[in-house]
Order: sequence, then C-alpha cells, then structure tokens
Amino acid sequence: QVQLVESGGGLVQAGGSLRLSCAASERTFSFNAMGWFRQAPGKERELVSRINWLAHTTYYADSVKGRFTLSGDNAQNTVHLQMNSLKFEDTAVYYCAATAGIPTTRPDYWGQGTQVTVSS
Repeated sequence: QVQLVESGGGLVQAGGSLRLSCAASERTFSFNAMGWFRQAPGKERELVSRINWLAHTTYYADSVKGRFTLSGDNAQNTVHLQMNSLKFEDTAVYYCAATAGIPTTRPDYWGQGTQVTVSS
C-alpha cells in the first residue's frame, strides 16, 4: 500500500511563509497527478493546488494564486507547496493527495494531514 508522508506544517504569523513537502513511500509507483487539499474547521475539503503530470499543467485555487507555488518531481513522487504571504484564512489541515488514474478525478491516495495555523 502506497503511503504519502507529509512534513512542514506549523504556526506562523500572517504575512509569513511555510513550505509543505510530501513524498510517496513507493518511488516506483506511477502517479498522474499530485497536489494539496485543505480543510478548515466547519468547511468542506477543497483543492488548493495540483500538478497534472500528463498535461504538464498546474492548477491553483483562486484564493492562493500569486501566493502559493507548487513544485514536484514525477520520477521521485514528491511535491512541495511553498506558501508565502500567508493569511489567517489559510489556517487549515493540509492533505497531500495523489491520483493514479485520470488526474482531475478524486485522488486515490491521501496523506495523514498536517496542520497549518496562521495567527492574525
């Protein structure tokens, strides 16, 4: 069973930066997309950013465009989310996700989640 291991969450002041990283336990397994979702208290889980390795495109939610940057290595099954100019409303549990099938469908694999807290 492939596992996604996340790191890099924490507490930061508004305006600060954090970098989240995610690595799959099996580097020989092939994903077509990897990215990050987040879920704030009382809200639904939402897609933050995703790399579609088949189409060579990267998606960003409107709320994070210009502030977050997603990078990754398809061969290594790793992704990194650089989050700058963090806002209080970015506070959430962030989940790494990976898709083995059609990139835009619901992910097949999820990380355990890492807490990001932005103090105002």
